[in-house]
Amino acid sequence: MREDGRLLAIRRADNGNWELPGGILELDETPEAGVTREVLEETGIHVEVDELTGVYKNMTRGIVALVFRCKPSGGTERTSTESTAVSWLTPDEVNDRMSEVFAVRLLDALDGNGPHVRSHDGKRLIPVG
Repeated sequence: MREDGRLLAIRRADNGNWELPGGILELDETPEAGVTREVLEETGIHVEVDELTGVYKNMTRGIVALVFRCKPSGGTERTSTESTAVSWLTPDEVNDRMSEVFAVRLLDALDGNGPHVRSHDGKRLIPVG
């Protein structure tokens, strides 16, 4: 997240969807090191990890995603083999471009009330209870 409140997002090369940068951790890598590596690989932006803002489980696929709020510390936006666009989006643009299960991850990072724990089916959030 930039100081002006804009959020870093990519348009994925494999499916054309707007999402936040991320990926799978290497075996010998901490979550924080994985975040900095993945963001740099996909966007060209160096980040400093601030805090964990959410844990999100895809109940259909059994995948758990950890989301961290970060601040940019250098670099220049560029695409990669995994991204066809890199952009700093406003919260309204996040809602317009992303599916519910990805938009909520970025918007949760803004509210300062985390970490949030949410489950989804790949398309929609699953209500707690």
